[in-house]
Amino acid sequence: MGAIRKTRFTRLQAMFQEVFGLGPAAALSTISLISLVTIFAVFWFFHSAPPNTITITSGPKGSIYQRNAEKYAKILARNGVKLKIIPSEGSVDNLKKLTDPKFRVDIGFVQGGVSKGLNIDKLVSLGSISYEPLFVFYRGAVPIDLLSQLIGKRLAIGEVGSGTHTLSLALLAANGIEPGGVTALVELDSDAAAEALPGGKVDAVFLMGDSVSTERIRMLLRTPGIRLFSFTQAEGYTRRINYLNRLELPKGSIDLGKDIPAHDVYLISPMVELIARPSLHPALSDLLLEAATKVHGRAGILQRRGEFPAPLEHEFRISDDAGRYYKSGKSFLYRILPFWLASLANRILVVFVPMVVLLLPGMRIIPSLYRWRTKSRIYRSYRALLALEQDLMVHYAPEKREELLGRLDDIEKVVNGMKVPAFFAEQFYVLRGHISFVRGRLMNDAQSP
Repeated sequence: MGAIRKTRFTRLQAMFQEVFGLGPAAALSTISLISLVTIFAVFWFFHSAPPNTITITSGPKGSIYQRNAEKYAKILARNGVKLKIIPSEGSVDNLKKLTDPKFRVDIGFVQGGVSKGLNIDKLVSLGSISYEPLFVFYRGAVPIDLLSQLIGKRLAIGEVGSGTHTLSLALLAANGIEPGGVTALVELDSDAAAEALPGGKVDAVFLMGDSVSTERIRMLLRTPGIRLFSFTQAEGYTRRINYLNRLELPKGSIDLGKDIPAHDVYLISPMVELIARPSLHPALSDLLLEAATKVHGRAGILQRRGEFPAPLEHEFRISDDAGRYYKSGKSFLYRILPFWLASLANRILVVFVPMVVLLLPGMRIIPSLYRWRTKSRIYRSYRALLALEQDLMVHYAPEKREELLGRLDDIEKVVNGMKVPAFFAEQFYVLRGHISFVRGRLMNDAQSP
Protein backbone atom coordinates (compact mmCIF):
# COMPACT_ATOMS: atom_id res chain seq x y z
CA MET A 1 0.00 0.00 0.00
CA GLY A 2 2.84 2.39 0.89
CA ALA A 3 4.59 1.66 -2.40
CA ILE A 4 1.39 2.38 -4.35
CA ARG A 5 0.95 5.71 -2.58
CA LYS A 6 4.58 6.60 -3.23
CA THR A 7 4.17 5.78 -6.93
CA ARG A 8 1.01 7.92 -7.16
CA PHE A 9 2.74 10.82 -5.46
CA THR A 10 5.73 10.47 -7.81
CA ARG A 11 3.39 10.59 -10.80
CA LEU A 12 1.64 13.64 -9.40
CA GLN A 13 4.97 15.35 -8.85
CA ALA A 14 6.08 14.49 -12.39
CA MET A 15 2.81 15.89 -13.77
CA PHE A 16 3.39 19.21 -12.00
CA GLN A 17 6.94 19.30 -13.32
CA GLU A 18 5.78 18.79 -16.89
CA VAL A 19 2.67 21.01 -16.84
CA PHE A 20 4.18 23.97 -14.97
CA GLY A 21 7.81 23.56 -15.98
CA LEU A 22 8.95 22.97 -12.40
CA GLY A 23 11.84 21.16 -10.85
CA PRO A 24 11.31 18.45 -8.22
CA ALA A 25 11.63 20.90 -5.28
CA ALA A 26 9.28 23.48 -6.81
CA ALA A 27 6.75 20.80 -7.73
CA LEU A 28 6.88 19.48 -4.18
CA SER A 29 6.38 23.01 -2.81
CA THR A 30 3.35 23.57 -5.05
CA ILE A 31 1.78 20.24 -4.08
CA SER A 32 2.44 21.00 -0.38
CA LEU A 33 0.82 24.44 -0.66
CA ILE A 34 -2.29 23.05 -2.35
CA SER A 35 -2.52 20.21 0.17
CA LEU A 36 -2.18 22.48 3.20
CA VAL A 37 -4.73 24.99 1.95
CA THR A 38 -7.16 22.21 1.05
CA ILE A 39 -6.77 20.48 4.42
CA PHE A 40 -7.30 23.76 6.26
CA ALA A 41 -10.35 24.60 4.11
CA VAL A 42 -11.96 21.20 4.73
CA PHE A 43 -11.25 21.46 8.46
CA TRP A 44 -12.70 24.97 8.63
CA PHE A 45 -15.71 23.94 6.55
CA PHE A 46 -16.75 21.39 9.17
CA HIS A 47 -15.52 23.39 12.16
CA SER A 48 -17.53 26.47 11.18
CA ALA A 49 -20.81 24.56 10.87
CA PRO A 50 -23.41 25.70 13.41
CA PRO A 51 -24.13 23.07 16.08
CA ASN A 52 -27.50 21.38 15.90
CA THR A 53 -28.00 21.61 19.68
CA ILE A 54 -27.78 24.60 22.01
CA THR A 55 -28.50 24.82 25.73
CA ILE A 56 -30.50 27.48 27.55
CA THR A 57 -30.69 28.02 31.31
CA SER A 58 -34.27 29.13 31.87
CA GLY A 59 -36.05 29.38 35.23
CA PRO A 60 -38.19 27.48 37.75
CA LYS A 61 -40.85 25.11 36.49
CA GLY A 62 -43.97 26.99 35.45
CA SER A 63 -42.26 30.38 35.33
CA ILE A 64 -42.51 32.69 32.34
CA TYR A 65 -38.83 31.97 31.63
CA GLN A 66 -39.54 28.25 31.39
CA ARG A 67 -42.57 28.77 29.15
CA ASN A 68 -40.69 31.13 26.86
CA ALA A 69 -37.82 28.66 26.55
CA GLU A 70 -40.31 26.00 25.46
CA LYS A 71 -41.68 28.38 22.81
CA TYR A 72 -38.13 29.01 21.57
CA ALA A 73 -37.55 25.26 21.39
CA LYS A 74 -40.55 24.74 19.10
CA ILE A 75 -39.45 27.52 16.74
CA LEU A 76 -35.83 26.35 16.57
CA ALA A 77 -36.94 22.75 15.97
CA ARG A 78 -38.52 23.86 12.68
CA ASN A 79 -35.00 24.69 11.50
CA GLY A 80 -33.47 21.43 12.70
CA VAL A 81 -31.91 22.91 15.86
CA LYS A 82 -32.62 21.34 19.24
CA LEU A 83 -32.87 23.63 22.26
CA LYS A 84 -31.97 21.85 25.48
CA ILE A 85 -33.70 23.52 28.43
CA ILE A 86 -32.06 23.47 31.87
CA PRO A 87 -34.28 24.62 34.79
CA SER A 88 -32.79 27.11 37.23
CA GLU A 89 -33.64 29.16 40.29
CA GLY A 90 -33.93 32.36 38.25
CA SER A 91 -31.88 35.20 36.83
CA VAL A 92 -29.00 35.15 39.31
CA ASP A 93 -28.64 31.40 38.93
CA ASN A 94 -28.73 31.77 35.13
CA LEU A 95 -26.00 34.38 35.21
CA LYS A 96 -23.81 32.26 37.49
CA LYS A 97 -24.11 29.34 35.09
CA LEU A 98 -23.22 31.53 32.11
CA THR A 99 -20.13 32.96 33.82
CA ASP A 100 -18.92 29.56 35.01
CA PRO A 101 -17.12 27.65 32.21
CA LYS A 102 -17.85 24.37 34.02
CA PHE A 103 -21.52 24.66 33.04
CA ARG A 104 -22.29 23.77 29.44
CA VAL A 105 -24.84 26.44 28.64
CA ASP A 106 -24.95 28.79 25.66
CA ILE A 107 -27.70 31.29 26.49
CA GLY A 108 -29.95 32.31 29.35
CA PHE A 109 -32.62 34.76 30.46
CA VAL A 110 -31.18 37.38 32.80
CA GLN A 111 -33.04 40.16 34.57
CA GLY A 112 -31.37 43.56 34.70
CA GLY A 113 -29.57 44.53 37.91
CA VAL A 114 -28.44 41.08 39.07
CA SER A 115 -24.82 41.10 37.87
CA LYS A 116 -23.28 42.69 40.97
CA GLY A 117 -20.26 40.71 42.13
CA LEU A 118 -20.02 38.60 38.97
CA ASN A 119 -17.48 38.90 36.14
CA ILE A 120 -19.64 39.49 33.07
CA ASP A 121 -16.94 40.85 30.73
CA LYS A 122 -16.99 37.75 28.52
CA LEU A 123 -20.77 37.67 28.08
CA VAL A 124 -22.79 39.43 25.39
CA SER A 125 -26.43 40.38 25.03
CA LEU A 126 -28.67 39.50 22.13
CA GLY A 127 -30.94 42.31 23.26
CA SER A 128 -33.74 43.09 25.70
CA ILE A 129 -36.69 40.77 25.18
CA SER A 130 -39.33 41.87 27.71
CA TYR A 131 -40.19 43.78 30.83
CA GLU A 132 -40.03 41.91 34.14
CA PRO A 133 -42.49 43.78 36.38
CA LEU A 134 -42.30 43.41 40.12
CA PHE A 135 -45.62 42.62 41.80
CA VAL A 136 -45.87 43.42 45.50
CA PHE A 137 -48.99 41.98 47.12
CA TYR A 138 -49.91 42.73 50.72
CA ARG A 139 -52.71 42.10 53.19
CA GLY A 140 -54.44 45.18 54.56
CA ALA A 141 -57.74 46.89 55.08
CA VAL A 142 -56.45 50.16 53.64
CA PRO A 143 -54.07 50.74 50.75
CA ILE A 144 -50.47 51.84 51.29
CA ASP A 145 -48.36 53.80 48.87
CA LEU A 146 -44.86 53.60 50.39
CA LEU A 147 -42.69 50.52 50.86
CA SER A 148 -41.47 52.02 54.12
CA GLN A 149 -44.95 51.32 55.48
CA LEU A 150 -44.00 47.62 55.49
CA ILE A 151 -41.44 48.10 58.27
CA GLY A 152 -41.99 45.56 61.02
CA LYS A 153 -43.98 43.22 58.77
CA ARG A 154 -43.16 39.72 57.51
CA LEU A 155 -42.05 40.01 53.90
CA ALA A 156 -41.47 37.13 51.49
CA ILE A 157 -38.70 38.37 49.18
CA GLY A 158 -38.00 35.29 47.05
CA GLU A 159 -35.31 32.65 47.08
CA VAL A 160 -31.62 33.44 47.02
CA GLY A 161 -30.53 33.20 43.38
CA SER A 162 -33.70 34.70 41.96
CA GLY A 163 -34.09 38.12 40.41
CA THR A 164 -36.94 38.72 42.84
CA HIS A 165 -34.62 38.38 45.83
CA THR A 166 -31.98 40.73 44.40
CA LEU A 167 -34.42 43.48 43.40
CA SER A 168 -36.45 43.20 46.62
CA LEU A 169 -33.37 43.77 48.77
CA ALA A 170 -32.37 46.78 46.66
CA LEU A 171 -35.82 48.39 46.94
CA LEU A 172 -36.20 47.70 50.64
CA ALA A 173 -32.71 49.07 51.34
CA ALA A 174 -33.71 52.28 49.55
CA ASN A 175 -36.59 52.52 52.06
CA GLY A 176 -34.45 51.85 55.12
CA ILE A 177 -35.36 48.17 55.50
CA GLU A 178 -32.30 45.97 55.92
CA PRO A 179 -31.84 42.26 56.78
CA GLY A 180 -31.50 41.69 60.51
CA GLY A 181 -33.79 44.58 61.46
CA VAL A 182 -37.29 44.64 62.87
CA THR A 183 -38.70 43.56 59.52
CA ALA A 184 -38.68 39.80 58.95
CA LEU A 185 -37.35 39.01 55.47
CA VAL A 186 -38.47 35.51 54.58
CA GLU A 187 -36.70 33.70 51.72
CA LEU A 188 -39.54 31.63 50.29
CA ASP A 189 -39.87 30.41 46.73
CA SER A 190 -42.60 32.20 44.82
CA ASP A 191 -45.20 29.43 44.91
CA ALA A 192 -44.79 28.98 48.67
CA ALA A 193 -44.94 32.76 49.18
CA ALA A 194 -48.09 33.07 47.06
CA GLU A 195 -49.75 30.42 49.22
CA ALA A 196 -48.45 31.90 52.49
CA LEU A 197 -49.94 35.36 51.94
CA PRO A 198 -53.67 34.44 51.95
CA GLY A 199 -53.00 32.12 54.87
CA GLY A 200 -51.60 34.93 56.99
CA LYS A 201 -48.09 33.45 57.31
CA VAL A 202 -46.59 36.57 55.72
CA ASP A 203 -47.84 40.13 55.35
CA ALA A 204 -46.49 40.90 51.89
CA VAL A 205 -44.84 39.08 49.00
CA PHE A 206 -42.55 40.23 46.20
CA LEU A 207 -43.12 38.29 42.99
CA MET A 208 -41.59 38.41 39.51
CA GLY A 209 -42.09 36.47 36.32
CA ASP A 210 -38.72 34.72 36.50
CA SER A 211 -39.92 32.68 39.44
CA VAL A 212 -43.73 32.63 39.50
CA SER A 213 -46.41 31.56 37.07
CA THR A 214 -48.92 33.98 35.56
CA GLU A 215 -51.71 31.91 37.13
CA ARG A 216 -50.37 32.69 40.61
CA ILE A 217 -50.41 36.42 39.85
CA ARG A 218 -54.00 36.27 38.59
CA MET A 219 -55.06 34.22 41.61
CA LEU A 220 -53.70 36.83 44.04
CA LEU A 221 -55.33 39.66 42.10
CA ARG A 222 -58.70 37.95 42.60
CA THR A 223 -58.18 37.01 46.26
CA PRO A 224 -60.30 39.10 48.69
CA GLY A 225 -58.26 41.03 51.25
CA ILE A 226 -55.12 40.98 49.09
CA ARG A 227 -54.01 44.24 47.49
CA LEU A 228 -51.53 44.97 44.70
CA PHE A 229 -49.04 47.67 45.68
CA SER A 230 -48.94 50.67 43.34
CA PHE A 231 -45.53 52.35 43.04
CA THR A 232 -46.69 55.94 43.20
CA GLN A 233 -43.01 56.86 43.40
CA ALA A 234 -42.19 54.81 40.29
CA GLU A 235 -40.53 57.73 38.52
CA GLY A 236 -38.33 58.36 41.55
CA TYR A 237 -37.26 54.71 41.64
CA THR A 238 -36.27 54.78 37.97
CA ARG A 239 -34.10 57.85 38.60
CA ARG A 240 -32.40 56.22 41.59
CA ILE A 241 -31.97 52.77 40.05
CA ASN A 242 -31.13 53.18 36.38
CA TYR A 243 -32.03 49.67 35.20
CA LEU A 244 -35.69 50.10 36.27
CA ASN A 245 -38.58 51.20 34.08
CA ARG A 246 -41.98 52.66 35.01
CA LEU A 247 -44.98 50.67 33.78
CA GLU A 248 -48.70 51.19 34.10
CA LEU A 249 -51.23 48.41 34.60
CA PRO A 250 -54.49 50.01 33.36
CA LYS A 251 -57.74 49.82 35.28
CA GLY A 252 -59.69 46.66 34.34
CA SER A 253 -56.90 45.28 32.15
CA ILE A 254 -56.81 41.91 33.97
CA ASP A 255 -60.59 41.41 34.13
CA LEU A 256 -62.89 44.00 32.61
CA GLY A 257 -66.03 42.34 33.96
CA LYS A 258 -64.82 42.36 37.55
CA ASP A 259 -62.83 45.58 37.11
CA ILE A 260 -59.47 44.09 38.12
CA PRO A 261 -57.51 46.08 38.99
CA ALA A 262 -60.02 48.60 40.24
CA HIS A 263 -57.68 51.52 39.46
CA ASP A 264 -54.54 52.20 37.45
CA VAL A 265 -51.53 50.57 39.12
CA TYR A 266 -47.95 51.76 38.64
CA LEU A 267 -45.27 49.12 38.57
CA ILE A 268 -41.51 49.17 38.30
CA SER A 269 -39.69 46.74 36.10
CA PRO A 270 -36.20 45.84 34.99
CA MET A 271 -35.82 44.38 31.51
CA VAL A 272 -34.98 40.79 30.71
CA GLU A 273 -32.09 40.24 28.34
CA LEU A 274 -31.14 37.19 26.34
CA ILE A 275 -27.53 36.70 27.39
CA ALA A 276 -25.09 34.50 25.49
CA ARG A 277 -21.52 33.39 25.58
CA PRO A 278 -19.41 34.99 22.82
CA SER A 279 -18.84 31.56 21.24
CA LEU A 280 -22.47 31.42 20.08
CA HIS A 281 -22.53 30.75 16.33
CA PRO A 282 -23.71 33.76 14.26
CA ALA A 283 -26.33 31.66 12.45
CA LEU A 284 -27.78 30.52 15.78
CA SER A 285 -27.77 34.10 17.03
CA ASP A 286 -29.98 35.01 14.07
CA LEU A 287 -32.29 32.06 14.72
CA LEU A 288 -32.66 32.98 18.38
CA LEU A 289 -33.48 36.60 17.58
CA GLU A 290 -36.00 35.46 15.00
CA ALA A 291 -37.60 33.27 17.68
CA ALA A 292 -37.48 36.15 20.18
CA THR A 293 -39.31 38.37 17.71
CA LYS A 294 -42.10 35.81 17.35
CA VAL A 295 -42.35 35.16 21.10
CA HIS A 296 -41.93 38.68 22.49
CA GLY A 297 -42.88 40.96 19.61
CA ARG A 298 -46.63 40.91 20.14
CA ALA A 299 -48.51 43.59 22.00
CA GLY A 300 -49.40 42.95 25.64
CA ILE A 301 -50.88 44.68 28.63
CA LEU A 302 -47.52 46.23 29.50
CA GLN A 303 -45.84 46.57 26.10
CA ARG A 304 -46.43 47.80 22.56
CA ARG A 305 -46.32 45.62 19.46
CA GLY A 306 -42.78 45.35 18.09
CA GLU A 307 -41.22 46.87 21.20
CA PHE A 308 -39.16 43.73 21.78
CA PRO A 309 -36.60 42.40 21.14
CA ALA A 310 -34.59 45.61 21.20
CA PRO A 311 -30.81 46.37 21.09
CA LEU A 312 -30.77 48.25 24.38
CA GLU A 313 -27.44 48.12 26.18
CA HIS A 314 -27.51 48.01 29.96
CA GLU A 315 -24.95 45.95 31.86
CA PHE A 316 -24.02 43.81 28.85
CA ARG A 317 -22.76 44.90 25.46
CA ILE A 318 -24.81 43.96 22.41
CA SER A 319 -23.04 41.25 20.43
CA ASP A 320 -21.74 42.14 16.97
CA ASP A 321 -23.95 39.48 15.38
CA ALA A 322 -27.04 40.79 17.17
CA GLY A 323 -26.16 44.36 16.17
CA ARG A 324 -25.97 43.29 12.52
CA TYR A 325 -29.31 41.47 12.81
CA TYR A 326 -31.08 44.54 14.25
CA LYS A 327 -29.72 46.72 11.43
CA SER A 328 -30.25 44.47 8.42
CA GLY A 329 -31.98 41.26 9.54
CA LYS A 330 -30.85 37.82 8.47
CA SER A 331 -28.23 37.53 5.75
CA PHE A 332 -29.39 37.06 2.16
CA LEU A 333 -28.87 33.29 2.01
CA TYR A 334 -30.71 32.66 5.27
CA ARG A 335 -33.63 34.74 4.04
CA ILE A 336 -34.17 32.77 0.82
CA LEU A 337 -33.04 29.25 1.74
CA PRO A 338 -33.87 26.74 4.47
CA PHE A 339 -31.54 27.01 7.45
CA TRP A 340 -29.46 23.89 6.75
CA LEU A 341 -29.05 24.71 3.04
CA ALA A 342 -28.21 28.35 3.76
CA SER A 343 -25.61 27.21 6.30
CA LEU A 344 -24.04 24.88 3.72
CA ALA A 345 -23.99 27.52 0.98
CA ASN A 346 -22.65 30.16 3.34
CA ARG A 347 -19.77 27.94 4.44
CA ILE A 348 -18.91 27.12 0.84
CA LEU A 349 -18.73 30.83 0.05
CA VAL A 350 -16.77 31.65 3.19
CA VAL A 351 -14.32 28.73 3.02
CA PHE A 352 -13.82 27.42 -0.51
CA VAL A 353 -14.11 30.64 -2.53
CA PRO A 354 -11.25 32.28 -0.55
CA MET A 355 -9.29 29.02 -0.94
CA VAL A 356 -9.58 29.22 -4.73
CA VAL A 357 -8.73 32.95 -4.64
CA LEU A 358 -5.62 32.10 -2.62
CA LEU A 359 -4.54 29.07 -4.65
CA LEU A 360 -4.85 30.54 -8.14
CA PRO A 361 -2.30 33.32 -7.57
CA GLY A 362 -0.14 30.88 -5.60
CA MET A 363 -0.12 28.36 -8.43
CA ARG A 364 0.87 31.13 -10.80
CA ILE A 365 3.50 32.71 -8.60
CA ILE A 366 5.41 29.53 -7.67
CA PRO A 367 6.01 28.40 -11.28
CA SER A 368 6.82 31.98 -12.30
CA LEU A 369 9.36 32.31 -9.51
CA TYR A 370 10.90 28.96 -10.35
CA ARG A 371 11.13 29.77 -14.08
CA TRP A 372 12.63 33.16 -13.26
CA ARG A 373 15.22 31.47 -11.03
CA THR A 374 16.11 28.88 -13.72
CA LYS A 375 16.33 31.52 -16.44
CA SER A 376 18.52 33.65 -14.20
CA ARG A 377 20.99 30.78 -13.79
CA ILE A 378 21.05 30.16 -17.57
CA TYR A 379 21.45 33.87 -18.33
CA ARG A 380 24.21 34.18 -15.74
CA SER A 381 26.17 31.45 -17.56
CA TYR A 382 25.47 33.18 -20.88
CA ARG A 383 26.85 36.46 -19.53
CA ALA A 384 30.05 34.72 -18.43
CA LEU A 385 30.31 32.99 -21.82
CA LEU A 386 29.77 36.25 -23.72
CA ALA A 387 32.44 37.99 -21.63
CA LEU A 388 34.87 35.16 -22.37
CA GLU A 389 34.12 35.29 -26.11
CA GLN A 390 34.62 39.06 -26.12
CA ASP A 391 38.03 38.62 -24.50
CA LEU A 392 38.81 35.99 -27.10
CA MET A 393 38.00 38.40 -29.92
CA VAL A 394 39.57 41.58 -28.53
CA HIS A 395 42.36 40.69 -26.12
CA TYR A 396 43.38 37.21 -27.22
CA ALA A 397 47.03 36.31 -27.03
CA PRO A 398 48.54 32.81 -27.12
CA GLU A 399 49.80 33.15 -23.56
CA LYS A 400 46.19 33.73 -22.37
CA ARG A 401 44.87 30.51 -23.92
CA GLU A 402 45.18 28.46 -20.74
CA GLU A 403 43.45 31.17 -18.70
CA LEU A 404 40.53 31.34 -21.15
CA LEU A 405 40.22 27.57 -21.26
CA GLY A 406 40.11 27.53 -17.45
CA ARG A 407 37.34 30.09 -17.43
CA LEU A 408 35.43 28.10 -20.03
CA ASP A 409 35.85 24.91 -17.99
CA ASP A 410 34.41 26.70 -14.96
CA ILE A 411 31.39 27.84 -16.97
CA GLU A 412 30.81 24.36 -18.35
CA LYS A 413 31.14 22.84 -14.88
CA VAL A 414 28.44 25.18 -13.56
CA VAL A 415 26.14 24.41 -16.49
CA ASN A 416 26.63 20.64 -16.21
CA GLY A 417 25.72 20.92 -12.51
CA MET A 418 22.39 22.57 -13.26
CA LYS A 419 19.19 20.63 -12.62
CA VAL A 420 16.56 21.96 -14.96
CA PRO A 421 13.09 20.61 -15.81
CA ALA A 422 12.19 19.37 -19.28
CA PHE A 423 10.44 22.70 -19.85
CA PHE A 424 13.90 24.36 -20.11
CA ALA A 425 15.63 21.51 -21.99
CA GLU A 426 15.89 23.47 -25.25
CA GLN A 427 17.55 26.51 -23.64
CA PHE A 428 19.82 24.24 -21.62
CA TYR A 429 21.08 22.29 -24.61
CA VAL A 430 21.45 25.47 -26.69
CA LEU A 431 23.68 26.86 -23.92
CA ARG A 432 25.78 23.73 -23.92
CA GLY A 433 26.05 23.97 -27.71
CA HIS A 434 27.26 27.57 -27.43
CA ILE A 435 29.87 26.50 -24.90
CA SER A 436 31.12 23.90 -27.37
CA PHE A 437 31.11 26.53 -30.11
CA VAL A 438 33.29 28.92 -28.06
CA ARG A 439 35.60 26.04 -27.12
CA GLY A 440 35.95 25.19 -30.79
CA ARG A 441 36.85 28.76 -31.65
CA LEU A 442 39.37 28.88 -28.86
CA MET A 443 41.02 25.68 -30.02
CA ASN A 444 41.06 26.81 -33.69
CA ASP A 445 42.64 30.13 -32.80
CA ALA A 446 45.29 28.31 -30.82
CA GLN A 447 46.14 26.09 -33.85
CA SER A 448 46.27 28.99 -36.34
CA PRO A 449 49.84 30.08 -37.40
